[in-house]
Amino acid sequence: MTDLGLGTAPLAGLYAPLDEETAHAVVERAWELGMRRFDTAPYYGGGLAERRLGAVLSTKPRDEFVLSTKVGRLLRPDAAGWDGAYFDFSYDAALRSLEESLVRLRLDRVDVALVHDPDHHYEEARAGAFRALQRLRDEGTVRAVGVGMNQTAVLARFAREADPDCLLVAGRYTLLDRTAAEELLPICEERGIDVIAGGVFNSGVLAGGTTFDYETAPPEVVARVEQLREICARHGVPLEAAAVQFPLRHPAVAAVVVGCSTPKEVEEDVHRSTLEVPKGLWDEIG
Repeated sequence: MTDLGLGTAPLAGLYAPLDEETAHAVVERAWELGMRRFDTAPYYGGGLAERRLGAVLSTKPRDEFVLSTKVGRLLRPDAAGWDGAYFDFSYDAALRSLEESLVRLRLDRVDVALVHDPDHHYEEARAGAFRALQRLRDEGTVRAVGVGMNQTAVLARFAREADPDCLLVAGRYTLLDRTAAEELLPICEERGIDVIAGGVFNSGVLAGGTTFDYETAPPEVVARVEQLREICARHGVPLEAAAVQFPLRHPAVAAVVVGCSTPKEVEEDVHRSTLEVPKGLWDEIG
């Protein structure tokens, strides 16, 4: 199974509105090119990403893909768009959230369940939502449980104090930001916790865009990106390919997920993941 997966926030219009037909085509193209890992969440477009992903995956052999979704944000009854979710890290809310996700996904199970962004709610999330997921894992309802976040401190605390099978860290182990390497990745490597790396382009600046962590990239980041691009060019490798492959060089990282909003972007990322990157480039980047 490929270690490159599809992140589905763009399917719900994260950066720009996306029509149903294109969203379905993205998932179909990912499947055709061998992607078998898919990550989603109720928060993405008020359930829209789950519905669009499920419309395609529900037609595929269930045992041939790994699907992760998240708990910790419940959708309001009239949820529409990105403002339709609210935080609730309680035990019961996690169970309800997963039940609602399965309806949207048109599936009878997910493989991985993650607590979503408990940045300021560690105690509540560990005692509530995470404990609920552990129960589901113990019962065999899900295969693996963990936490997904954009920062590393709370993830590291979960790794030390809880019993996660995996952790999803977005944007913190990239060519530009290696925060996860300081504490999180060593703990995960030591304890056998699989890390899924998301946000490998830091929301666009490493893929020709102008945003870094969802805001306009500051001058020092732009300068560093240009420096990285020049290094890659000297070794005949696109910067984007190095960005996709970099996280997998760490033994704790089991997979990378990339968000795509067109079939062409899927093709580009799959191609980037397979390009040969010379050791000299990695040595120079450090």
